[in-house]
Amino acid sequence: MHRSILFVPGNRPDRFEKACASGADLVCIDLEDAVAPQDKEAARETVIEFLMGTSHGHVSLRVNASDSEYYEGDVKGLAKAGVELPYVMMPKVGALRDIKDLDKALPEKCGPILALIESAKGVVNCEEILSHDRVAYAMYGAIDYAGDVGCGPEWDNHLYARSRLVAASAAFDVILFDTPHIDIKDPEGLEAATRRAHDLGIFARAAIHPVQIDTIHKALSPSEDEVVRARRVVEVYEASDGNVALLDGKMIEAPIIKAARRVLAWVNS
Repeated sequence: MHRSILFVPGNRPDRFEKACASGADLVCIDLEDAVAPQDKEAARETVIEFLMGTSHGHVSLRVNASDSEYYEGDVKGLAKAGVELPYVMMPKVGALRDIKDLDKALPEKCGPILALIESAKGVVNCEEILSHDRVAYAMYGAIDYAGDVGCGPEWDNHLYARSRLVAASAAFDVILFDTPHIDIKDPEGLEAATRRAHDLGIFARAAIHPVQIDTIHKALSPSEDEVVRARRVVEVYEASDGNVALLDGKMIEAPIIKAARRVLAWVNS
């Protein structure tokens, strides 16, 4: 069960091992926003060398955007290295064509694609994007989206984009990560926003600092009462042997069973 993904700059190899030991479910070494143009090629070599030699199975990278002059070098470097990865993050995905192009360029052993959707174009095309067989993860990029459409950073301004991504992710069985909370000195705000996203249907979140990981996991973890009820739901359903199942006088339908199993998956993760 993936609840968190931690970004670490690709030009800071001294932080790679620390990020991998942070407790984050996934780690993303960033070759895009976190690396200045003059450092990108050197960072690419450093990151690919690290990925080729590491024993950590939960670490990968974000390549540069497809319209960047560095994108082709990133993708060719990965393909040549032949590394086995848990995912490859593609930023600024605006259309299905972006995913298809990356899919063709990277061998299957490089892993599934994590589509970072952070523009109006990406949101309105998100159903097609997430329908691709190789897309297993997605992430909402609120900062870039706000800049694209001209809205403010407040949570309510992003309700439509988040809601549409939630529906598309559920429809195509894609794990959706919410945008990072950029203030690392605001754990209360991080927890509150993460809980709100969870209530909307987002069960994972990105982080920009290891100190945020425990807060994210806490906010996304079910309560003891939720775990107890989930176990009762599954027990009653399994005992019904395919017949109508009732719990406390109420019929247990497929969505309730799915939600209960999601809670128990969290407990066992």
